[in-house]
Amino acid sequence: MKKILVANRGEIAIRIIRAAQELGHKAIAIYETPDNDALHVRIADEAIWLGDGPRKDYLDIAKVIKAARKSGADAIHPGYGFLAENPDFAKACEDAGLIFIGPTSEVITNLGNKVIARQIMAEANIPMVPGTQNLLPGDEGTKTALSFAAEYGYPIMLKATAGGGGRGIRRIENDNQMKEEIPQARAEAKAAFNNDSVYLEKVVINPKHVEVQIIADASGNVVHLGTRDCSIQRRNQKLVEIAPSMIQDQSIIDSICETAVKAAKASHYTNAGTVEFLVDKDFKFYFMEINTRIQVEHTVTEMVTGIDIVRTQIKIAFGKQLIFKQEDIQIRGHAIEMRINAEDPKNNFMPEGGKTVTIYRSPGGYGVRLDGFVYQGYTIPEVYDSLLVKLTVHGYSWNETVDRLKRCLTNFAIVGPKTTIPFYLALIDDPDFRRGDFDTSYLETHSHLLDYDEQNTEINKLAKLIAEIHYKEENSYAI
Repeated sequence: MKKILVANRGEIAIRIIRAAQELGHKAIAIYETPDNDALHVRIADEAIWLGDGPRKDYLDIAKVIKAARKSGADAIHPGYGFLAENPDFAKACEDAGLIFIGPTSEVITNLGNKVIARQIMAEANIPMVPGTQNLLPGDEGTKTALSFAAEYGYPIMLKATAGGGGRGIRRIENDNQMKEEIPQARAEAKAAFNNDSVYLEKVVINPKHVEVQIIADASGNVVHLGTRDCSIQRRNQKLVEIAPSMIQDQSIIDSICETAVKAAKASHYTNAGTVEFLVDKDFKFYFMEINTRIQVEHTVTEMVTGIDIVRTQIKIAFGKQLIFKQEDIQIRGHAIEMRINAEDPKNNFMPEGGKTVTIYRSPGGYGVRLDGFVYQGYTIPEVYDSLLVKLTVHGYSWNETVDRLKRCLTNFAIVGPKTTIPFYLALIDDPDFRRGDFDTSYLETHSHLLDYDEQNTEINKLAKLIAEIHYKEENSYAI
């Protein structure tokens, strides 16, 4: 039996705790004061309070390492977000004699720096969007940026070198904006990542965002688990995830997946990771980045492959080889994940933290999976991510999967905060979504989906719940 400290919170902490316990290991939770009543604290074998927070204690490497030592942990799983892609944290685990369930600190360092990652991919002949090295500070950097724009044309993406999760990204449309945005982008990157380096990439107009789940063990075995489409986004952050990609040409899919494996090998990757690509309207694809952690959307891949990615992560970290080969992996059917967030889509997806869930009723049934931590009476902290629960459905065909998703969303009742559920109900009836036709411009070109009648939707759900209670009172009896 091993002891695994989970350096995270929310649904991903719960996901890791369950996988650890299934493998016969003990799972240790950590928490800050706002998470006193959190579900991940309740289900862990042990729980360690880090401090009042908010957020700062989850991000305190020294405190997390101290908690691991105090608990006698053998390993740490970082989940996603927080310290998951922080090479200093991975290095601190290595120095403390703790197993870091993820790639090495050196790999995280190299792939976390987008410019270095591009250099690695260039040496491996991985197709990439045209881009620059880090821009030098001051006038020299601005001069380089304007020269790049003159050669490739606008629009251009200005990106933080150490960025991720949709942060530190700005779309530039002209020279004047370029001059204004570079210093602002540097300041934003410094505040978010403690690194003010920025670089440029040519914009791929309205691409599909396609990614490949890869898994690699320490013996050099690397496999892919197929593709996902994450094109439906808000503010460069994903809302809907689909497996596999809806690209119909299997030769393109095969080429993307083979390139992902090649990229993983070129970067000496171990454990689970995601290779992300942009696919243009001519179905040419370009490397974006490798995310060195478990992804929020790993559930759709698990549903179509039957492979427990988190369980596999843990086994690889403890020195086990992959038990499956590429030819063993079969993609069966379709899966869709929707992030049920405490947000108001009509108000630019503004978070709804601080509100209490007064009624919670979740769907279920064949092909339905829920990963979450919300419950009736739970007060949503204002200081953390707005994700409440991930709804993932699986079906034999695309239409079956969408129909199952609609049934689940219709029966999903969360009363108290506003959520993304009414927006998703409008989205899945859209003809383009039904056809599987979407790219990263989807929300911009389908803004009418935000015209849903939220109040009517929630009133109907409440009326339905009240009617069910009344029916039970009127029609229930004992024999």
